[in-house]
Amino acid sequence: MMITSIDTSLIDWSRAQFALTAIYHWLFVPLTLGLGFIQAIMETIYYKTGNEFWKRTAKYWMKLFGINFAIGVATGLILEFEFGTNWSNYSWFVGDIFGAPLAIEGILAFFMEATFIAVMFFGWEKVSKRFHLTSTWLTIAGATISALWILIANAWMQYPAGMHFNPDTVRNEMFNFWDVALSPVAINKFFHTVLSGWIVGAVFVVGISSWYLLKKRSRQFALESIKVSAIVGLVAALLSAWTGDGSAYQVAQKQPMKLAAMEGLYKGDNGVGLVAVGILNPAKESYNDSANPFLFNIQIPKMLSFLAERDGNAYVPGIADLIEGNYTTNEGTTALPATEKIAKGQLAIKALADYRQAVKDKNEAAALQARAQLDENFAYFGYGYIKNPTDLIPPVGLTFYSFRIMVILGAYFILLFIIGIIWSKREKFADARWLQWIFLWTIPLAYIASQAGWIVAEVGRQPWAIQDILPTGASISKLATSSVQITFFVFLVLFTILLIAEIGIMVKAIKKGPDIDDKQQ
Repeated sequence: MMITSIDTSLIDWSRAQFALTAIYHWLFVPLTLGLGFIQAIMETIYYKTGNEFWKRTAKYWMKLFGINFAIGVATGLILEFEFGTNWSNYSWFVGDIFGAPLAIEGILAFFMEATFIAVMFFGWEKVSKRFHLTSTWLTIAGATISALWILIANAWMQYPAGMHFNPDTVRNEMFNFWDVALSPVAINKFFHTVLSGWIVGAVFVVGISSWYLLKKRSRQFALESIKVSAIVGLVAALLSAWTGDGSAYQVAQKQPMKLAAMEGLYKGDNGVGLVAVGILNPAKESYNDSANPFLFNIQIPKMLSFLAERDGNAYVPGIADLIEGNYTTNEGTTALPATEKIAKGQLAIKALADYRQAVKDKNEAAALQARAQLDENFAYFGYGYIKNPTDLIPPVGLTFYSFRIMVILGAYFILLFIIGIIWSKREKFADARWLQWIFLWTIPLAYIASQAGWIVAEVGRQPWAIQDILPTGASISKLATSSVQITFFVFLVLFTILLIAEIGIMVKAIKKGPDIDDKQQ
């Protein structure tokens, strides 16, 4: 586990390869979650009414769901394998904890999906309506439960709870499963992420339905699909805003550096405003230089303090405060400077080495002394691998702008779904070609918002693989940089081919249209 030096290019390429896989994988997951939920609602309407129109409608959206689902599984498997190939030190150090939710996801959720998805697709005329509907909902539940356990694993990386470190095995071990599974970070992350998937699914359905209206095809199919999905989208967008507030609060409490990067906040204060709109100053080269962080910005007074601490006058630390320390926290304690955290981390790493040597030499007194020093400083263990305090600052520009893209588009979706529902209720949607075009071109915006959310979550926590415990530089496998570079481009070509193939198959299915002609409607 002990790493002294690693080629920085290997770190960069390993991160790039994992980011590539994650970005491609997340192109498929949100649509799976959202479209699956919407199609299940449509089949429920068929079950309640017995109207064959809803059966054909559900089957059409189910076809598109199936195309997307298959590609998503392929990229997801590669993503999990990369933990063992590219991040073996990470896997060794926390595999006992991180592996548990992934194992549950595979045993429970994946097999649940695999069992019922065949009935969902091929059992329409072979099982009863009730059993088929149950299979559909269980398939969607399996996909959602799969997301739950993966997000629990990811949330633990952001907030490592329910664990203790065993110096004899040099591994972190779980002592409280429920602290891991039910941490506030995990709960907020799960609901916020799944709801964002529902938004993607709803935008997709309304957008594709709008295309049919623009082409003057399958009019009733399109209008009824819009009615269902627009309501799902609005509910999801409103709840997503609420869970997003909860997630931001958890970031403020558990990852203050990420919050500072999200806001471009370099110097903390009491009663800090929230940047509604702003452009960062590219001349700002260091956290402690005199350059203004912004070329311009419009703030909502005291809102950041309120969102971060539920108190409009509360103190919110900035990047400089978190690096320099010595400020008084809202709990009344004095924050340590980064240099002291790094020193304590180095003491913890040395104490671990001394402990293992003492155990090997059977020197019980020395082992007890080293173990005490390790326990005293383990909270800063990961800082011992940090070479420079400035390495603790994540990419501010990418985090800041990604956060605003996500929030602005989230507000846009709420407004657009409200308009869509009103026009639909008034029977005006079919003639509102301007609205149809807007929804059609909103489809890529839904994906951009979803990806932006993950950029905030993952880029904003750098340099940590596990917050405060293990930086990415100490997590990677000892591989030849060239091998990671080769596999990066192999995956890039492979994933691009899969994406092009999926888009091609989807477009072909969309152009063919639902198995409903206007006379049947």
